[in-house]
Amino acid sequence: MYAAERCGAWAEAQRGKPLAPEVLHHAKRAVIDWHAALYPGAVVAPATLLERSLAEELGQGDAFLALGKRATTRVAALINGTAAHTVEVDDIYRDGIYHPGAPTIAAALAVTEMKNLSGAAFLRGVVAGYEISTRIGVAMGRAHYKHWHNTGTIGCFGAAAASAELLGLDSGRFAHALATVATFAAALQQAFRMDSMSKPLHAGRAAEAGVTAALAAQAGVTGSLDCIEGFGRAMGDDPDWEKALATLGQDFHITKMTFKNHACCGHTFAAIDGALAIKKKLGFRTEDIRSLNVRTYRAGLEVAHYEEPRTPAEGRFSLKYVVATALTHGSVRLAAFGQERLNDPSTRALMKKMSVALDPELDAAFPAQRAARVAVQLADGRSEEFLQPTRKGDPDMPLSDAELEEKFLELAGPVLGAKARATLERLWRLETQSTLA
Repeated sequence: MYAAERCGAWAEAQRGKPLAPEVLHHAKRAVIDWHAALYPGAVVAPATLLERSLAEELGQGDAFLALGKRATTRVAALINGTAAHTVEVDDIYRDGIYHPGAPTIAAALAVTEMKNLSGAAFLRGVVAGYEISTRIGVAMGRAHYKHWHNTGTIGCFGAAAASAELLGLDSGRFAHALATVATFAAALQQAFRMDSMSKPLHAGRAAEAGVTAALAAQAGVTGSLDCIEGFGRAMGDDPDWEKALATLGQDFHITKMTFKNHACCGHTFAAIDGALAIKKKLGFRTEDIRSLNVRTYRAGLEVAHYEEPRTPAEGRFSLKYVVATALTHGSVRLAAFGQERLNDPSTRALMKKMSVALDPELDAAFPAQRAARVAVQLADGRSEEFLQPTRKGDPDMPLSDAELEEKFLELAGPVLGAKARATLERLWRLETQSTLA
């Protein structure tokens, strides 16, 4: 049985079983975190530019954009998926080097609205998308991540699986949806090696592709059922799909998500957390630092590589900048990427005292572990080196429900105003909602 067929058979068999309370709770956490990323991303480019460029497909259809504008199903998935990945606060499945929420939940919500389904059905779709796509992400591994952006490639499978579940596709058509979407998967890391708006579009395009593939399969469009195997050979190192899918339905990956605690590239988080831990211990001022060294895994150096960031996008992918601004201002939130903060003299001065290097031991542990070693030397002669073994927000150091709520209100509040609290309360009760309209 091909991988697509195995996924389809699992999905159809799972459909008659209730979600375990833990799985349901974590699915709601994922949806809340997605909305926290959606709202601030919906009011800036490229989402606002997509609305302008696709205006003829707005004001009609059965799905909705973040702030209530009506849209066709595929365009809602595209724009909402893009918005949810724009300000770099969306969730991560660590072992898959992948942001599942932006494409998967955008697709699930658009199909749920199109079909006028319940909140409980929506959550089941989200779970199906996460469980199938995260396993594909893990299987593809570092070999795939060398050139491809997993959120755009692996995200296609999350969006297709969620959409197929919500459309109630039988195992055969579910498999064909996955087979077809495998041929749509494309997203190059080059999109964030230079300043561009393309990176968040990867998530939106994956969401749209997943919806398209599922709707096509529902109508009878077939795919080559060995396409996931072909995807693995062409864009990875020919992974073992039997091993990848062995725990499907037994070990729910959605319960092991990373929710971001900083508004930037996740590869920088361990370094930020380690630097802040040293500052808390020694109680220094940033001007007292003589030198600051960060050693981490290769992806952290290659992806977050900007030495002199000048734009918000470059700032989010500058290891030196985010560590320096965390020490200077105490956190790395959305305000860190305003032009005044980007040009802050204290932050820039500290960046000149920083060096970064590869740590072979930490690199060998990637992607299962995301760690950094931070060393500080102070002008008064004191020094400290600290190993940050994980990141705040990872499953072994998770955000509590209360911390997740704080994140939502901080990010959604400026966009929704007084409605933010009521929206949050409604999201916690999704399984009781008869409709999401």
